[in-house]
Amino acid sequence: MHVAHLSLTDFRSYPSVELELQPGVTAFVGPNGQGKTNLVEAIGYVATQSSHRVAADAPLVRHGAGRAIVRASVVKDDRRALVELEINPGRANRARLNRAPLSRARDALGLLRTVLFAPEDLALVKGDPSERRRFLDDLLVARAPRFAGVRADYDRVLKQRGALLRTAMATRQGGRRGSRTGHTVVRRAEDEAGFASMGAGDVLSTLDVWDAHLARHGAELLGARLDLVEALRPLVEQAYAALAPGSAAVVMSYRGTHLSTGEDDLGTSDRAVLTERLRARLLEVRDAEVERGVTLVGPHRDDLLLGLGDLPARGYASHGESWSFALALRLAAYELLRADGSDPVLILDDVFAELDAQRRRRLAETVRDAEQVLVTAAVPEDVPAELSGFRYQVAEGSVSRGD
Repeated sequence: MHVAHLSLTDFRSYPSVELELQPGVTAFVGPNGQGKTNLVEAIGYVATQSSHRVAADAPLVRHGAGRAIVRASVVKDDRRALVELEINPGRANRARLNRAPLSRARDALGLLRTVLFAPEDLALVKGDPSERRRFLDDLLVARAPRFAGVRADYDRVLKQRGALLRTAMATRQGGRRGSRTGHTVVRRAEDEAGFASMGAGDVLSTLDVWDAHLARHGAELLGARLDLVEALRPLVEQAYAALAPGSAAVVMSYRGTHLSTGEDDLGTSDRAVLTERLRARLLEVRDAEVERGVTLVGPHRDDLLLGLGDLPARGYASHGESWSFALALRLAAYELLRADGSDPVLILDDVFAELDAQRRRRLAETVRDAEQVLVTAAVPEDVPAELSGFRYQVAEGSVSRGD
């Protein structure tokens, strides 16, 4: 799989750009702040419909423009598809395939698959659990786009259940206060949740229904994550050993809130078993949830635990070890997607400047045989000799063929 042509309109710093690409290695070279990352970010956006740099879509639209358009011509097994995304901050994005509109933007997921390495990847090791959850979920969607719907369904139920819990919390607080202020808190919470027509006594009984929805959708996501971690583990171990030979062995495990404190891993990804376990745990923590007004159990609070030997990587791994671990996670994702049938596009965004000579060489040797590798670098010397190929010069918002 590779991208043969990229077209941007009002994306980031580019009013317009047309770019021909080839299989093999292509490097975008130029000073920082000139738009190199914007180009590969656009390709990553076509694959994931999200940015590796920002959480919202608004910064992706050029200042003063109302929307941005990204088009990518994707070649897979000698078949070509034109994927177009229209980014509309504050409104629903739109997608087209071969000029024909798709009913939902997420229906374009899976048409292009990428694995992107960037300095932000250090957050996979050093950052909050949300970074690692996103890594797992993005990889799930890349392998099976239907999981975009699973994530959306789970998030919808989580939001609705959270609103109900806030109503229950306000009801309890109002009952304790027994005052006009307390009743005002209850009414505001009910209005926020859309439960204004319900009596306060009905709120808690309604939680059983939402517990069932959360458990069902959560079990689907949780089971898929558990299976994914099992598939990734040996690939991460191999990649880390290649990048940092002689270092401590890497350890990966999944910590789920479906387990009670001190309870051993259930050792199953069976959806029916996980559904019942999630429902049981939701009942166990209901008082605490109502007290705090938040959902305390579910995949949204889980974590992928990373360790080196007997120590957690977060807080104990050196800078080099953290980089190697983050790269190993991305390389494992690449190998997993590759095993599904075709090479994803590899994007190395300003990565080599962060690596020592040994890790730089080993990473370059590992990825150079990919069908398409896109590299960004501030200076030509940051592109390893093992990744020689086409080169574009990026400066002052323009992209031109280099030497």
